[in-house]
Amino acid sequence: MIWKLDGTREIKEIEKKIREKERTHGAGWNWMSQKISNRYHLELVSEVVGHARQLSQSEKEKLESYIGTNKTCYATGAGVEKRIVKEWIKKHPDLTRSEYIELLNSLYEGESVNEISIAGELLESSPRLKKTVEPKYIDIWLNRLHGWAEVDSLCQSKFSADEVLANWSEWKGLLMKLALDSNVHKKRASLVLLTKPVRDSEDPRLIDLAFENINILKKHRDILVTKAISWLLRDLIKHNRERVQTYLRENSDTLPKIALRETKTKLLTGRKTPAGHIKHD
Repeated sequence: MIWKLDGTREIKEIEKKIREKERTHGAGWNWMSQKISNRYHLELVSEVVGHARQLSQSEKEKLESYIGTNKTCYATGAGVEKRIVKEWIKKHPDLTRSEYIELLNSLYEGESVNEISIAGELLESSPRLKKTVEPKYIDIWLNRLHGWAEVDSLCQSKFSADEVLANWSEWKGLLMKLALDSNVHKKRASLVLLTKPVRDSEDPRLIDLAFENINILKKHRDILVTKAISWLLRDLIKHNRERVQTYLRENSDTLPKIALRETKTKLLTGRKTPAGHIKHD
């Protein structure tokens, strides 16, 4: 059985859902920005669907299972979505802050994993507008995300140490809140969001918070969390080798085994796995 991709039907279905949101949006001050963002949303999704390839049902299920999504997934080649977003940005150089935020809100409410990843590309490719994104939006967007790929498309390397430290009180509040949230995807986010900042900077505020969140989550055994703990510990080695070594010794009985194994290997070899082993993330 081949999973058919009917571009016209797919786009009309997405358009129908977006128009329904538009009708029920109300008469708020940003109604026009919402309407414009919906048009932009459709432009981007149309490009994704147009570049997607057909999958058999088994291929589709395997792909969606691997990335952990509970949404539709359109199969696009490597780098396709990045190119789509870069070309789209060139066509919309005057995008305003309100339009940008409304577009991200709309994409993060999407029914496909591709809308989520497109939103992540918009964050990466629009540094000027990204600086206007308040940490509270990340918490809201995470409510709709499911699986490591969706979480990481929002959180992995999207926000630098400088950006986090420039609004430290709000970022610290968000990252601590996420670590304590019952939603496992938010727990993962509380760790992944810190991976780039601790690689970028030796600022003790970032380092202390990273160890604090690891400490909060070290007994959690969901793979979404255990792998993220390993990831953050390995990235902490760059500026905090001795502290990581001490932390491993003092917490060897409570840390996830995968985090202990991969971090020790990174300390010894510079890699997370021994030479010759296949990487899985």
